[in-house]
Amino acid sequence: MEKENEMAAGYQLLDSGGESKLERVGSYLLVRPSPQAVWSPNLPEKEWQDADAVYIRSSTGGGSWDFHKRVTEKWEIEFRGLKFIIKPTGFGHLGIFPEHGDSWDWIEERIKEAKGPVSVLNLFAYTGGATMAAARAGATVCHLDASKGVVDWAREDAALSGLGDRPVRWIVDDVSKFVQKEIRRGKTYDAIILDPPSFGRGAKGEIWKIEDDLLKLLAECKQILSDKPLFVLLSCHSPGFTPLVLQTLLAEMMKDWSGALSCGEMVIPEISGRLLPSGAYARWSAE
Repeated sequence: MEKENEMAAGYQLLDSGGESKLERVGSYLLVRPSPQAVWSPNLPEKEWQDADAVYIRSSTGGGSWDFHKRVTEKWEIEFRGLKFIIKPTGFGHLGIFPEHGDSWDWIEERIKEAKGPVSVLNLFAYTGGATMAAARAGATVCHLDASKGVVDWAREDAALSGLGDRPVRWIVDDVSKFVQKEIRRGKTYDAIILDPPSFGRGAKGEIWKIEDDLLKLLAECKQILSDKPLFVLLSCHSPGFTPLVLQTLLAEMMKDWSGALSCGEMVIPEISGRLLPSGAYARWSAE
């Protein structure tokens, strides 16, 4: 891939179907897998064949990009008023998850409504969309991910978005170990954001499995919430962890506080208006 850094605006989901999605990301047209899209595409096959690159999953796990045209190694886009560096990775990720956009708006609204300073802990924070939303709204943020590479990527995104001087701590650590250290330190946060993967490895090779570890992590996170928490946002892309499952887990975590619970599917709207389901979320906010 040619090494360039060009600025192009926006993200659009053009179509979905056949367990794939057709996206315009900046100036490039990309096709990536989308197992939920079991319906038929709306657009003609030729529109899909014009893609600049297609990500193909391997039957043994992982996958690779098939570049039909010259695609730069990285480029920049603007989405929801924030700027992101886009890089097609070996896992098929790009550095942005548009389905989280509505949650970023919700985070900003909760912070702006708060009376006084707000401290936010963003776990499994990846390239930092939620971190940037919280920082833009005026919160102090602790951004944590086990990968130094994606934490550096998030810092670049924040600087690109004009948020490089905001009070953000950039931490590379295993999530569970970090939370346990914060418990021992007596550190608390007004809000916690969690978007755990189905499977992952910590900074020193620690194994994370959502079905084995999420319940324990939520119990630990409860111990580092302030006396008057503002919100908790839990989301994931793991099959079986439906919106109702996440809401039930969050209700158990937050049973000692009075607040409002909601849940739903994260979606990406196509230009036609059809919605592509892309994970689940549950939210708790103080009343």
